[in-house]
Amino acid sequence: MRCLVLVSLLAAAPALAQEAQPRQPQPGQTFQPPAGCTAYLSVQMSSCTVSHHFTCEADPEGVQRRVDMDEEGITYSGAVDEQTQWLESYHLLSGHSEFLAPNPADPASLDDLFSKGEDRWDFTTNSDEIGATRYVGYDRLTGETATIDGVTLDRTEYGITAYAANGSEVWRSTGSEFVSRDWRMFLSGISSVVVGEQVEETDDTPKEFLLPGERGFLSINPKYGCNEMMSGVEAPLMSRVPEARG
Repeated sequence: MRCLVLVSLLAAAPALAQEAQPRQPQPGQTFQPPAGCTAYLSVQMSSCTVSHHFTCEADPEGVQRRVDMDEEGITYSGAVDEQTQWLESYHLLSGHSEFLAPNPADPASLDDLFSKGEDRWDFTTNSDEIGATRYVGYDRLTGETATIDGVTLDRTEYGITAYAANGSEVWRSTGSEFVSRDWRMFLSGISSVVVGEQVEETDDTPKEFLLPGERGFLSINPKYGCNEMMSGVEAPLMSRVPEARG
């Protein structure tokens, strides 16, 4: 990645952890990013999740941060760089964090995706809780676009496999996503995640994009899909992104 000297969102862990505790949704309550950070976008998604995107003065240029919230609070926080490399992720439900290891074998490149129509990547993250994980996969433009809530997005398809330090497969996933050229971010879509013999199908398609000043911006209350049965399968870094990639 271009810069490993980041001020981690985990520096705000006490405040975030407090927000993440189970609670009753409070109408009108809003998410407040850490001091020195400015929120620029909220996204309501199909999966009973609302995501808040923000930048921080202390970060290198191009770094974007994201917090995901369900009905009980924050479930995920993470950061990506200007090429959408996953710099750091913190998963509050499982209690583990991951950080991009230096010198990726094949760094993710959003520029390559836009210029060549496909980007392949091979990188490793380190975690005190789960150890090293290697991620190998690709993103590919389909040539189609979609307009959601007035925002035009490119459609993509992807494949990813996560490997443990001993080379064994941890999980794999395929699916379709969206990418914004203006915001330089991926947005989740429909995915299939395989963990051992268990298969989980998810739909995280965005439903609404909310900008500063708009009603619902920074709301902590997800609006869509909350009455549906939610699965307990959690694949690390699989908020694909968005996920997990912002």
